[in-house]
Amino acid sequence: MADIRRLLTIAALMTAGFLLGKASASQAPAPARKPIMMTRIYAGPDGQSHAEEVEMKLNDRGIADFAATAAQFSSRPAGPPNTNWHTGPRRQFVITLSGRAELEVSDGRKVLAGPGHINLIEDTTGRGHLTRNIEDRVVITIPIADEPGPGRN
Repeated sequence: MADIRRLLTIAALMTAGFLLGKASASQAPAPARKPIMMTRIYAGPDGQSHAEEVEMKLNDRGIADFAATAAQFSSRPAGPPNTNWHTGPRRQFVITLSGRAELEVSDGRKVLAGPGHINLIEDTTGRGHLTRNIEDRVVITIPIADEPGPGRN
């Protein structure tokens, strides 16, 4: 009789442990989302262009909200470096869909942009940056409405 009680007690404890484990697993937090990284190209107070890797700010659903004014697709041929320093015409995302490019900022840092790379261009004043398309490159350019946003000074 004692053996049966012992077996029933062990079975009850194992069942309770299993059920508690399932209950706590169903209440476990959702896995963390992979961050969306981008390279911010901006003009510092010194008037020189700089580059930094920043994480795109996402809402609780994993979406980045910003007001875009348009979207443009363009094909850019490979070629020698453009030796003319240039600023962005406006604050915009430039996302490389295919091909590769290299952007150089004032301090000589070179940023490689390949498929899926997001650049946030904010150096609309100052010296600007250089761009060299290493391979034929297809990009989507998304101008951003003039409002505070990721990395905005």
